[in-house]
Amino acid sequence: MAGTLIDGKASAAKLRERIAAYTAELKAKHGLQPGLATVLVGKDPASEVYVRNKRKTAEAIGFKSVHVELPADVSQAELLSSVQALSADPTVHGILVQLPLPSHIDSQKVLATIDPNKDVDGFHPVNAGRLSTGLPALTPCTPLGCIYLAKTVRPSLEGLEAVVIGRSNIVGKPLVQLLLNENATVTIAHSKTRDLPGVCRRADLVFAAVGRPEMVRRDWVKPGATVIDVGINRASAADGKSHIVGDVAFTEVSEVAGAITPVPGGVGPMTIACLLANTLRAACTIAGYQMPASGMGIENVYGRD
Repeated sequence: MAGTLIDGKASAAKLRERIAAYTAELKAKHGLQPGLATVLVGKDPASEVYVRNKRKTAEAIGFKSVHVELPADVSQAELLSSVQALSADPTVHGILVQLPLPSHIDSQKVLATIDPNKDVDGFHPVNAGRLSTGLPALTPCTPLGCIYLAKTVRPSLEGLEAVVIGRSNIVGKPLVQLLLNENATVTIAHSKTRDLPGVCRRADLVFAAVGRPEMVRRDWVKPGATVIDVGINRASAADGKSHIVGDVAFTEVSEVAGAITPVPGGVGPMTIACLLANTLRAACTIAGYQMPASGMGIENVYGRD
């Protein structure tokens, strides 16, 4: 019997509705409009699509959208100056610098230049440190979406055994911290892990974020486990056409998993929704307003705060 399909599109739509409702309330009561700034360097087609989607979604829920577009050969000094200007702009509450940046740019220096209170991607060392020590922090959006989706089928993650496959700073490491905040028992696995299938079979929760098409197979998954697939990989089909697959062999794993996210339509939509949640949260924090977590379902994203 196939496991429950975790619908990321539906969850993202519900979260956007809550954010839009509170944004309208903020504007009506306090004259505050959350502002999201996006910075795009160069003409990478995928990056252009990602940024355009983020801007359109932000505008659709009532946010102010600011966009800075710079040529691929922009100097690091000019890029840093643009980021500093956005950090100083009181109408901007969230800043997103689209990655990857050209090779002559020091990405870490650019990210560290963003005001930590406006770091809605959650990549600033200050936010990474706050998260790792259990303090409130703006947290990377994809891990937030993973926790949100897991809690749609398992409202309490306390005491569950979780395995995170992948140790990136963007997904794997912050996801481990969020799971620890939920009182789960966490193993972080990677390319050097011995008997990776055996490690995964112990888990009540499997988070696959390694970037290898359909790596996680049916015999890796304990019957009834919840499987969250973060991977987005382009693979060739038998007809020669390419299609998008995750890190999990969906068809076979869905036969044993208790619940599973599809690719596409799982974690992806939640990433943008959580970016908006981060921006709203930043706007409230900067203005000194309390964001009503219980009224919006945001507690499913942020856990303790």
